[in-house]
Amino acid sequence: MTSPSALAAALRAHARGLYCDEAAAELLIAQSWLRHPDFTSQFITVHPSISDGQPMAVIDWAAAVAALGTSMPSSGGEQRMLRITASMGGGIPVDLRDTLTGSTTATFSSCSEPFAMRPENGHQMIYIDDRL
Repeated sequence: MTSPSALAAALRAHARGLYCDEAAAELLIAQSWLRHPDFTSQFITVHPSISDGQPMAVIDWAAAVAALGTSMPSSGGEQRMLRITASMGGGIPVDLRDTLTGSTTATFSSCSEPFAMRPENGHQMIYIDDRL
């Protein structure tokens, strides 16, 4: 079993430079999913980078979302946040009206630390760790 910190590093390595994937990786890391062996063993694959051999982690977002409410035990809040994260990282459609209903400010504030909104050229831009 790979440790949560090693999985986090491998997720970040795989997502580097792809802003939606970076955002999804940071959201997933901020949640509790990397400490769920049933999630990490079924839906995360770690492989070496072809360029330098560095471990990189890939998530099967479609399978993870399909398992919610069936074979993967999780709270309603965990399920909602994973659906949003899978939408960012895997393009899995999510009904925000349904998904955001019942979510609390604490759910989102615990996961939003890597993100910041700042005005730029008259628009609100979302930054991830000081990058657009």
